[in-house]
Amino acid sequence: MAAGAPRIFVSHLTGVAVFDPNGDQVGRVRDLVAMLRVGRRPPRLLGLVVELSTRRRIFLPMTRVTGIESGQVITTGVLNVRRFEQRPTERLVIGELLDRRVQLVETGEEVTVLDVSVQQLPARRDWEIDRVFVRKGKGGTFRRSKGETLTVEWSAVTGFSLEEQGQGAESLLATFEQLRPADLANVLHHLSSKRRAEVAAALDDDRLADVLEELPEDDQIEILGKLKEERAADVLEAMDPDDAADLLAELPEEDKERLLTLMRPDEAADVRRLMAYEERTAGGLMTTEPIVLQPDATVADALARVRNPDLSPALAAQVYVCRPPDETPTGKYLGTVHFQRLLRDPPYTLVSALLDDVLQPLEPEAPLPVVAGFFAAYDMVAAPVVDESGSLLGAVTVDDVLDHMLPEDWRETEFHLDAETEGAAHGS
Repeated sequence: MAAGAPRIFVSHLTGVAVFDPNGDQVGRVRDLVAMLRVGRRPPRLLGLVVELSTRRRIFLPMTRVTGIESGQVITTGVLNVRRFEQRPTERLVIGELLDRRVQLVETGEEVTVLDVSVQQLPARRDWEIDRVFVRKGKGGTFRRSKGETLTVEWSAVTGFSLEEQGQGAESLLATFEQLRPADLANVLHHLSSKRRAEVAAALDDDRLADVLEELPEDDQIEILGKLKEERAADVLEAMDPDDAADLLAELPEEDKERLLTLMRPDEAADVRRLMAYEERTAGGLMTTEPIVLQPDATVADALARVRNPDLSPALAAQVYVCRPPDETPTGKYLGTVHFQRLLRDPPYTLVSALLDDVLQPLEPEAPLPVVAGFFAAYDMVAAPVVDESGSLLGAVTVDDVLDHMLPEDWRETEFHLDAETEGAAHGS
Protein backbone atom coordinates (compact mmCIF):
# COMPACT_ATOMS: atom_id res chain seq x y z
CA MET A 1 0.00 0.00 0.00
CA ALA A 2 1.49 3.32 -0.96
CA ALA A 3 2.41 5.94 1.60
CA GLY A 4 -0.45 8.33 2.26
CA ALA A 5 -3.08 5.76 1.24
CA PRO A 6 -6.51 5.84 2.97
CA ARG A 7 -7.00 4.04 6.27
CA ILE A 8 -8.61 0.62 6.24
CA PHE A 9 -11.05 -0.68 8.84
CA VAL A 10 -10.18 -4.20 9.93
CA SER A 11 -13.76 -5.44 9.52
CA HIS A 12 -13.21 -4.96 5.77
CA LEU A 13 -10.17 -7.25 5.88
CA THR A 14 -11.84 -10.26 7.49
CA GLY A 15 -11.93 -13.11 5.00
CA VAL A 16 -10.16 -11.10 2.29
CA ALA A 17 -8.17 -13.25 -0.16
CA VAL A 18 -4.36 -13.13 -0.08
CA PHE A 19 -2.51 -13.48 -3.39
CA ASP A 20 1.12 -13.96 -4.37
CA PRO A 21 2.72 -11.78 -7.09
CA ASN A 22 1.64 -14.25 -9.79
CA GLY A 23 -2.04 -13.84 -8.89
CA ASP A 24 -2.38 -17.23 -7.20
CA GLN A 25 -4.45 -17.24 -4.02
CA VAL A 26 -2.53 -18.47 -0.98
CA GLY A 27 -5.19 -18.03 1.70
CA ARG A 28 -7.55 -15.64 3.48
CA VAL A 29 -7.11 -13.09 6.26
CA ARG A 30 -8.50 -14.32 9.58
CA ASP A 31 -7.06 -11.75 11.99
CA LEU A 32 -4.45 -9.03 12.42
CA VAL A 33 -1.59 -9.04 14.92
CA ALA A 34 -0.61 -5.85 16.77
CA MET A 35 1.75 -4.82 19.56
CA LEU A 36 0.47 -2.42 22.18
CA ARG A 37 2.67 0.44 23.37
CA VAL A 38 3.14 2.24 26.65
CA GLY A 39 0.74 5.14 27.25
CA ARG A 40 -1.54 6.27 24.43
CA ARG A 41 0.74 5.69 21.47
CA PRO A 42 -1.03 3.85 18.63
CA PRO A 43 -0.25 0.12 18.45
CA ARG A 44 2.09 -1.10 15.75
CA LEU A 45 0.55 -3.56 13.29
CA LEU A 46 2.92 -6.51 12.98
CA GLY A 47 1.17 -8.69 10.42
CA LEU A 48 -1.80 -10.79 9.39
CA VAL A 49 -3.01 -14.22 10.42
CA VAL A 50 -3.66 -16.00 7.13
CA GLU A 51 -5.56 -19.26 6.81
CA LEU A 52 -4.22 -21.47 4.01
CA SER A 53 -6.36 -23.84 1.97
CA THR A 54 -5.18 -26.63 4.30
CA ARG A 55 -6.81 -24.76 7.26
CA ARG A 56 -3.38 -24.10 8.72
CA ARG A 57 -3.03 -20.55 10.05
CA ILE A 58 0.27 -18.79 9.45
CA PHE A 59 1.73 -15.37 10.22
CA LEU A 60 2.28 -12.95 7.34
CA PRO A 61 4.49 -9.97 8.41
CA MET A 62 3.42 -6.56 7.15
CA THR A 63 6.88 -6.26 5.57
CA ARG A 64 5.75 -9.02 3.18
CA VAL A 65 2.56 -7.14 2.20
CA THR A 66 2.97 -5.09 -0.97
CA GLY A 67 -0.61 -3.97 -1.42
CA ILE A 68 -4.08 -3.90 0.18
CA GLU A 69 -6.60 -2.82 -2.41
CA SER A 70 -9.77 -3.82 -4.23
CA GLY A 71 -10.70 -6.35 -1.55
CA GLN A 72 -7.45 -8.29 -1.73
CA VAL A 73 -4.02 -8.50 -0.12
CA ILE A 74 -0.92 -8.89 -2.30
CA THR A 75 2.26 -10.38 -0.84
CA THR A 76 5.88 -10.65 -1.92
CA GLY A 77 5.33 -14.38 -2.34
CA VAL A 78 7.73 -15.27 0.49
CA LEU A 79 5.68 -17.15 3.09
CA ASN A 80 6.66 -19.10 6.18
CA VAL A 81 4.07 -21.87 6.36
CA ARG A 82 4.81 -22.85 9.95
CA ARG A 83 1.73 -22.65 12.17
CA PHE A 84 1.03 -19.23 13.75
CA GLU A 85 1.73 -19.06 17.48
CA GLN A 86 0.79 -15.90 19.34
CA ARG A 87 3.58 -14.39 21.47
CA PRO A 88 3.22 -12.62 24.84
CA THR A 89 3.62 -9.13 23.34
CA GLU A 90 1.09 -9.70 20.56
CA ARG A 91 -2.62 -8.90 20.48
CA LEU A 92 -5.13 -10.30 18.00
CA VAL A 93 -7.02 -7.28 16.73
CA ILE A 94 -10.28 -9.00 15.84
CA GLY A 95 -10.09 -11.66 18.52
CA GLU A 96 -9.04 -9.45 21.46
CA LEU A 97 -9.58 -5.76 20.73
CA LEU A 98 -13.03 -5.71 19.13
CA ASP A 99 -16.18 -5.81 21.32
CA ARG A 100 -14.03 -4.59 24.20
CA ARG A 101 -15.25 -2.04 26.77
CA VAL A 102 -13.01 1.03 26.98
CA GLN A 103 -13.40 4.61 28.21
CA LEU A 104 -13.37 7.94 26.44
CA VAL A 105 -10.51 9.98 27.90
CA GLU A 106 -12.37 13.27 27.79
CA THR A 107 -15.54 12.21 29.59
CA GLY A 108 -14.71 8.86 31.23
CA GLU A 109 -17.79 7.35 29.53
CA GLU A 110 -17.67 3.63 28.77
CA VAL A 111 -17.96 2.66 25.10
CA THR A 112 -17.75 -0.55 23.10
CA VAL A 113 -15.17 -1.02 20.37
CA LEU A 114 -16.90 -1.97 17.11
CA ASP A 115 -13.96 -1.59 14.74
CA VAL A 116 -10.46 -0.13 14.40
CA SER A 117 -8.66 1.26 11.39
CA VAL A 118 -5.09 0.72 10.23
CA GLN A 119 -2.90 2.96 8.14
CA GLN A 120 0.60 2.84 6.72
CA LEU A 121 2.83 5.62 7.99
CA PRO A 122 4.04 8.16 5.42
CA ALA A 123 7.46 7.42 3.88
CA ARG A 124 7.76 4.25 5.99
CA ARG A 125 6.71 0.63 5.80
CA ASP A 126 5.39 0.59 9.36
CA TRP A 127 1.65 0.29 9.96
CA GLU A 128 -0.33 1.51 12.96
CA ILE A 129 -3.83 1.22 14.37
CA ASP A 130 -4.80 4.87 14.25
CA ARG A 131 -8.54 5.17 14.94
CA VAL A 132 -11.27 3.41 16.91
CA PHE A 133 -14.95 3.12 15.95
CA VAL A 134 -17.00 2.92 19.15
CA ARG A 135 -20.60 2.84 20.34
CA LYS A 136 -21.88 4.53 23.45
CA GLY A 137 -24.11 2.52 25.74
CA LYS A 138 -23.89 -1.17 26.61
CA GLY A 139 -24.46 -2.75 23.18
CA GLY A 140 -21.52 -4.73 21.79
CA THR A 141 -20.45 -5.72 18.33
CA PHE A 142 -22.75 -8.74 18.28
CA ARG A 143 -25.67 -7.13 20.15
CA ARG A 144 -28.07 -4.64 18.64
CA SER A 145 -28.00 -1.23 20.27
CA LYS A 146 -29.29 2.23 19.46
CA GLY A 147 -26.37 3.96 21.15
CA GLU A 148 -24.53 6.76 19.36
CA THR A 149 -21.53 5.66 17.29
CA LEU A 150 -18.41 7.72 16.62
CA THR A 151 -14.86 7.36 15.34
CA VAL A 152 -12.07 8.72 17.55
CA GLU A 153 -8.30 8.80 17.57
CA TRP A 154 -6.57 5.93 19.38
CA SER A 155 -5.31 8.39 22.01
CA ALA A 156 -8.91 9.46 22.78
CA VAL A 157 -9.72 6.15 24.48
CA THR A 158 -8.17 4.33 27.40
CA GLY A 159 -8.37 0.70 28.42
CA PHE A 160 -6.16 -0.83 25.72
CA SER A 161 -2.60 0.26 26.30
CA LEU A 162 0.05 -1.06 28.63
CA GLU A 163 0.47 0.51 32.02
CA GLU A 164 3.61 2.55 32.57
CA GLN A 165 4.52 0.39 35.56
CA GLY A 166 5.16 -3.32 35.34
CA GLN A 167 8.33 -5.05 34.21
CA GLY A 168 7.09 -7.99 32.20
CA ALA A 169 8.68 -8.68 28.84
CA GLU A 170 5.74 -6.95 27.15
CA SER A 171 6.23 -3.68 29.01
CA LEU A 172 10.00 -3.82 28.61
CA LEU A 173 9.73 -4.34 24.84
CA ALA A 174 7.29 -1.45 24.50
CA THR A 175 9.67 0.79 26.44
CA PHE A 176 12.63 -0.03 24.21
CA GLU A 177 10.74 -0.27 20.93
CA GLN A 178 12.51 2.70 19.35
CA LEU A 179 16.03 1.50 20.18
CA ARG A 180 18.37 0.59 17.36
CA PRO A 181 19.30 -3.12 17.26
CA ALA A 182 22.78 -2.44 18.68
CA ASP A 183 21.32 -0.51 21.62
CA LEU A 184 18.65 -3.12 22.31
CA ALA A 185 21.38 -5.78 22.15
CA ASN A 186 23.27 -3.84 24.82
CA VAL A 187 20.15 -3.81 27.00
CA LEU A 188 19.67 -7.56 26.53
CA HIS A 189 23.30 -8.26 27.35
CA HIS A 190 22.89 -6.61 30.76
CA LEU A 191 19.67 -8.44 31.67
CA SER A 192 19.59 -11.60 33.73
CA SER A 193 19.61 -14.84 31.76
CA LYS A 194 15.94 -15.45 32.61
CA ARG A 195 14.78 -11.98 31.56
CA ARG A 196 16.95 -12.09 28.42
CA ALA A 197 15.23 -15.32 27.35
CA GLU A 198 11.78 -13.83 28.04
CA VAL A 199 12.44 -10.73 25.94
CA ALA A 200 14.06 -12.72 23.12
CA ALA A 201 11.08 -15.08 23.00
CA ALA A 202 8.71 -12.11 22.72
CA LEU A 203 10.56 -10.33 19.88
CA ASP A 204 9.40 -11.00 16.32
CA ASP A 205 11.79 -12.97 14.11
CA ASP A 206 13.16 -10.02 12.13
CA ARG A 207 13.77 -7.89 15.22
CA LEU A 208 15.42 -10.76 17.11
CA ALA A 209 17.62 -11.51 14.08
CA ASP A 210 18.80 -7.89 13.96
CA VAL A 211 19.55 -7.91 17.68
CA LEU A 212 21.36 -11.26 17.61
CA GLU A 213 23.72 -9.88 14.96
CA GLU A 214 24.81 -7.22 17.47
CA LEU A 215 25.27 -9.48 20.51
CA PRO A 216 28.45 -11.13 21.77
CA GLU A 217 28.89 -14.72 20.69
CA ASP A 218 28.07 -16.25 24.10
CA ASP A 219 24.76 -14.38 24.27
CA GLN A 220 23.88 -15.43 20.72
CA ILE A 221 24.42 -19.10 21.52
CA GLU A 222 22.52 -18.87 24.81
CA ILE A 223 19.47 -17.19 23.24
CA LEU A 224 19.38 -19.47 20.21
CA GLY A 225 19.62 -22.52 22.47
CA LYS A 226 16.53 -21.48 24.45
CA LEU A 227 14.31 -21.07 21.38
CA LYS A 228 12.26 -23.91 19.95
CA GLU A 229 14.18 -25.42 17.05
CA GLU A 230 11.70 -24.33 14.37
CA ARG A 231 11.74 -20.77 15.76
CA ALA A 232 15.54 -20.82 15.88
CA ALA A 233 15.61 -21.82 12.20
CA ASP A 234 13.22 -18.97 11.35
CA VAL A 235 15.46 -16.46 13.14
CA LEU A 236 18.56 -17.78 11.38
CA GLU A 237 16.77 -17.32 8.04
CA ALA A 238 16.03 -13.71 8.97
CA MET A 239 19.67 -12.99 9.81
CA ASP A 240 22.19 -11.88 7.20
CA PRO A 241 23.66 -15.11 5.78
CA ASP A 242 27.19 -14.24 6.90
CA ASP A 243 26.07 -13.61 10.48
CA ALA A 244 24.00 -16.80 10.51
CA ALA A 245 27.01 -18.74 9.23
CA ASP A 246 29.24 -17.29 11.96
CA LEU A 247 26.71 -18.24 14.64
CA LEU A 248 26.12 -21.75 13.34
CA ALA A 249 29.86 -22.34 13.12
CA GLU A 250 30.03 -22.04 16.92
CA LEU A 251 27.44 -24.77 17.53
CA PRO A 252 28.10 -28.50 17.89
CA GLU A 253 27.97 -30.28 14.53
CA GLU A 254 24.78 -32.16 15.36
CA ASP A 255 22.90 -28.98 16.36
CA LYS A 256 24.21 -27.11 13.34
CA GLU A 257 23.02 -29.74 10.87
CA ARG A 258 19.62 -30.05 12.53
CA LEU A 259 19.01 -26.29 12.27
CA LEU A 260 20.24 -26.15 8.68
CA THR A 261 17.82 -28.94 7.80
CA LEU A 262 14.93 -26.96 9.31
CA MET A 263 15.80 -23.82 7.32
CA ARG A 264 14.42 -23.20 3.84
CA PRO A 265 16.68 -24.98 1.31
CA ASP A 266 17.70 -21.79 -0.50
CA GLU A 267 18.57 -20.01 2.75
CA ALA A 268 20.46 -23.02 4.07
CA ALA A 269 22.41 -23.30 0.80
CA ASP A 270 23.68 -19.71 1.15
CA VAL A 271 24.78 -20.34 4.72
CA ARG A 272 26.50 -23.63 3.87
CA ARG A 273 28.38 -21.90 1.06
CA LEU A 274 29.66 -19.24 3.43
CA MET A 275 30.66 -21.82 6.04
CA ALA A 276 32.97 -23.42 3.48
CA TYR A 277 35.32 -20.40 3.73
CA GLU A 278 37.68 -19.52 6.53
CA GLU A 279 36.05 -17.02 8.87
CA ARG A 280 38.65 -14.25 8.50
CA THR A 281 38.69 -14.21 4.70
CA ALA A 282 36.67 -12.26 2.14
CA GLY A 283 34.55 -15.37 1.50
CA GLY A 284 33.85 -15.81 5.20
CA LEU A 285 33.03 -12.13 5.70
CA MET A 286 30.81 -11.55 2.67
CA THR A 287 27.06 -11.50 2.39
CA THR A 288 25.54 -13.45 -0.50
CA GLU A 289 22.72 -10.91 -1.01
CA PRO A 290 24.15 -7.75 -2.60
CA ILE A 291 22.23 -5.79 -5.26
CA VAL A 292 22.86 -7.53 -8.58
CA LEU A 293 21.60 -6.17 -11.91
CA GLN A 294 21.91 -7.37 -15.49
CA PRO A 295 23.59 -5.09 -18.09
CA ASP A 296 20.28 -3.98 -19.65
CA ALA A 297 18.94 -2.61 -16.34
CA THR A 298 18.52 1.16 -16.13
CA VAL A 299 19.46 3.75 -13.52
CA ALA A 300 15.77 3.83 -12.54
CA ASP A 301 15.88 0.06 -11.92
CA ALA A 302 19.02 0.44 -9.82
CA LEU A 303 17.61 3.26 -7.70
CA ALA A 304 14.44 1.26 -7.06
CA ARG A 305 16.57 -1.56 -5.65
CA VAL A 306 18.72 0.81 -3.62
CA ARG A 307 15.60 2.25 -1.95
CA ASN A 308 14.83 -1.09 -0.30
CA PRO A 309 14.65 -0.20 3.43
CA ASP A 310 15.84 -3.69 4.41
CA LEU A 311 19.28 -2.97 2.94
CA SER A 312 22.06 -1.64 5.14
CA PRO A 313 23.56 1.70 4.04
CA ALA A 314 26.75 -0.10 3.07
CA LEU A 315 25.00 -2.60 0.77
CA ALA A 316 22.89 0.19 -0.74
CA ALA A 317 26.01 2.21 -1.63
CA GLN A 318 26.58 0.37 -4.90
CA VAL A 319 25.14 -2.18 -7.30
CA TYR A 320 26.96 -4.98 -9.10
CA VAL A 321 26.39 -5.63 -12.80
CA CYS A 322 26.65 -9.23 -13.96
CA ARG A 323 25.60 -11.55 -16.75
CA PRO A 324 22.70 -13.90 -15.90
CA PRO A 325 21.98 -15.50 -13.54
CA ASP A 326 21.65 -12.47 -11.28
CA GLU A 327 21.65 -14.39 -8.01
CA THR A 328 24.97 -15.31 -6.44
CA PRO A 329 27.00 -17.05 -7.69
CA THR A 330 26.20 -15.01 -10.77
CA GLY A 331 27.26 -15.09 -14.38
CA LYS A 332 30.32 -13.08 -15.37
CA TYR A 333 30.92 -10.05 -13.14
CA LEU A 334 31.18 -6.90 -15.29
CA GLY A 335 31.72 -4.14 -12.76
CA THR A 336 30.31 -1.91 -10.04
CA VAL A 337 28.12 1.20 -10.23
CA HIS A 338 28.37 3.52 -7.24
CA PHE A 339 25.30 5.19 -5.76
CA GLN A 340 26.62 8.71 -6.41
CA ARG A 341 26.99 7.90 -10.11
CA LEU A 342 23.40 6.71 -10.21
CA LEU A 343 22.29 10.10 -8.92
CA ARG A 344 24.18 11.98 -11.63
CA ASP A 345 22.77 10.21 -14.71
CA PRO A 346 19.29 10.18 -16.32
CA PRO A 347 16.88 7.41 -15.21
CA TYR A 348 16.85 5.75 -18.65
CA THR A 349 20.67 5.29 -18.77
CA LEU A 350 21.81 1.66 -18.83
CA VAL A 351 23.91 0.66 -15.83
CA SER A 352 26.32 -1.08 -18.20
CA ALA A 353 27.36 2.38 -19.44
CA LEU A 354 28.32 3.52 -15.92
CA LEU A 355 30.57 0.69 -14.79
CA ASP A 356 33.58 1.16 -12.57
CA ASP A 357 35.47 -1.72 -14.13
CA VAL A 358 38.92 -0.55 -13.04
CA LEU A 359 38.49 -1.43 -9.36
CA GLN A 360 39.73 -4.98 -8.85
CA PRO A 361 37.36 -7.25 -6.89
CA LEU A 362 38.44 -9.32 -3.91
CA GLU A 363 39.20 -13.01 -4.15
CA PRO A 364 37.23 -15.19 -1.73
CA GLU A 365 40.45 -16.44 -0.10
CA ALA A 366 41.79 -12.92 0.54
CA PRO A 367 42.74 -12.69 4.25
CA LEU A 368 41.34 -10.03 6.57
CA PRO A 369 44.41 -7.70 6.41
CA VAL A 370 44.15 -7.63 2.60
CA VAL A 371 40.41 -6.91 2.78
CA ALA A 372 40.95 -4.12 5.32
CA GLY A 373 43.73 -2.65 3.16
CA PHE A 374 41.37 -2.63 0.17
CA PHE A 375 38.78 -0.60 2.08
CA ALA A 376 41.39 1.83 3.39
CA ALA A 377 43.12 2.32 0.04
CA TYR A 378 39.98 2.94 -2.01
CA ASP A 379 37.68 4.58 0.61
CA MET A 380 35.04 1.92 0.03
CA VAL A 381 32.12 0.82 2.22
CA ALA A 382 31.48 -2.40 0.27
CA ALA A 383 33.52 -4.53 -2.10
CA PRO A 384 32.66 -7.33 -4.57
CA VAL A 385 33.98 -10.84 -4.06
CA VAL A 386 34.59 -12.70 -7.33
CA ASP A 387 35.88 -16.24 -7.88
CA GLU A 388 38.44 -17.41 -10.42
CA SER A 389 35.73 -18.11 -13.01
CA GLY A 390 34.59 -14.47 -12.88
CA SER A 391 31.33 -15.06 -10.98
CA LEU A 392 30.22 -12.65 -8.27
CA LEU A 393 29.94 -14.59 -5.00
CA GLY A 394 28.88 -11.75 -2.72
CA ALA A 395 30.03 -8.50 -1.18
CA VAL A 396 31.99 -7.60 1.94
CA THR A 397 30.78 -4.53 3.86
CA VAL A 398 32.90 -2.33 6.06
CA ASP A 399 30.91 -3.15 9.21
CA ASP A 400 31.83 -6.83 8.91
CA VAL A 401 35.49 -5.90 8.51
CA LEU A 402 35.38 -3.72 11.62
CA ASP A 403 33.62 -6.44 13.64
CA HIS A 404 36.55 -8.78 12.98
CA MET A 405 39.30 -6.21 13.50
CA LEU A 406 38.15 -4.76 16.81
CA PRO A 407 39.05 -6.53 20.07
CA GLU A 408 36.70 -9.38 20.95
CA ASP A 409 35.41 -7.48 23.99
CA TRP A 410 34.78 -4.21 22.16
CA ARG A 411 31.06 -4.36 22.86
CA GLU A 412 31.82 -4.52 26.57
CA THR A 413 34.30 -1.65 26.62
CA GLU A 414 32.69 0.74 24.13
CA PHE A 415 28.99 0.51 24.95
CA HIS A 416 27.57 1.56 28.31
CA LEU A 417 23.97 1.89 29.39
CA ASP A 418 23.03 5.28 30.72
CA ALA A 419 21.55 5.31 34.19
CA GLU A 420 17.95 5.63 33.03
CA THR A 421 18.13 2.78 30.54
CA GLU A 422 19.99 0.54 32.95
CA GLY A 423 17.45 1.16 35.68
CA ALA A 424 14.55 0.34 33.35
CA ALA A 425 16.25 -2.80 32.10
CA HIS A 426 16.69 -4.13 35.61
CA GLY A 427 13.22 -3.16 36.78
CA SER A 428 14.43 -0.58 39.31
